[in-house]
Amino acid sequence: MLVDTHCHLDFLAQPWAAAEQARAVGVCGLVIPSVEPSNFARVRELAHSMPGAVYALGLHPCSLERLGDEALTVLKTALLAVRDDPRLAAVGEIGLDFFVPGLDRTRMTHLFHEQLRLARDFDLPVVLHVRRAQDQVLAGLRRFGIRNGIAHAFNGSLDQARAYLRQGMRLGLGGAMTFTRASRIRHLAAELPLESFVLETDSPDIPPAWLQRGQENTPCELPAIADCLAVLKGLAPEEVAQGTTQSACRALPALSAQPSLAARG
Repeated sequence: MLVDTHCHLDFLAQPWAAAEQARAVGVCGLVIPSVEPSNFARVRELAHSMPGAVYALGLHPCSLERLGDEALTVLKTALLAVRDDPRLAAVGEIGLDFFVPGLDRTRMTHLFHEQLRLARDFDLPVVLHVRRAQDQVLAGLRRFGIRNGIAHAFNGSLDQARAYLRQGMRLGLGGAMTFTRASRIRHLAAELPLESFVLETDSPDIPPAWLQRGQENTPCELPAIADCLAVLKGLAPEEVAQGTTQSACRALPALSAQPSLAARG
C-alpha cells in the first residue's frame, strides 16, 4: 500500500482512470493540491470522488502573476467553508520559488507568510513548494510555528534536510530521485532514516527516468519510484511502502481518516 502525496490530478487528461489504475497497482492514497482559486472546487470534487483521496487548498508561488489582490481572502473564505471536511488535508501547495525569473519575491514572500498564518489559525499542515529558497521557507515555518507537513520535491542540502525534519516536516521524493545524475537527492534518500520521507509523483510534472517524451506521468508510476528508494536504502519494497505510508499519514492526518488507510497511521 502506497500514498502519492503530491499529484495534480486535475491536470491529467483522464484523472479518474489514472486513479483507478494507480489503485490497481497498490496506490491507495492520493493527495491533490491546488495552485490557485480557479481550481479549488475541482481538487475538492476529485478528492471526494476517489477512494483514499484528500486535497489541499493554497496559492502556488508560480501562480503569482495570475493572482489578484483578493486571492488571500478567497483562500480564507474557501478554508472556512470546508474546515470540517474530513478530506481537507492541508494548506497547499504554497511556498517560495526563487528559481523562476521575474517573479516578485516581496509579494511572493508576503503571500507565503499569510498562508502560513492561515495554516496556523486553521491548525492544518502545509504542503510546500521549495525551489532555491530552502532557508527562506524554513525561516517562515519557524516564524509562524508550523510543525507538520511535507516539503514537496525536496532538493536542499543534507543540513537543510535535517533542519526541515527538526521542524516536523517530511521530505517528498519522486521522479527526480530516479535519475542517476540526481546525486544530491539520491544521497539524501540513502543517508536519512526512512521515516524522513514520503513518496510522490507530482503528476503530470517531474516524470521518472523511464518515461519517454510524450508519456503522461500519473500515480501509476509510484510503485517503481518506491522500488528506487528501496534500492538506495537497501530495504525491501514492502518496508518502504509501509514506512512512507506511515510518514504520509503522520504528516497529513486527514489521510488516516480515509478507510483505505485507517490502519496505517
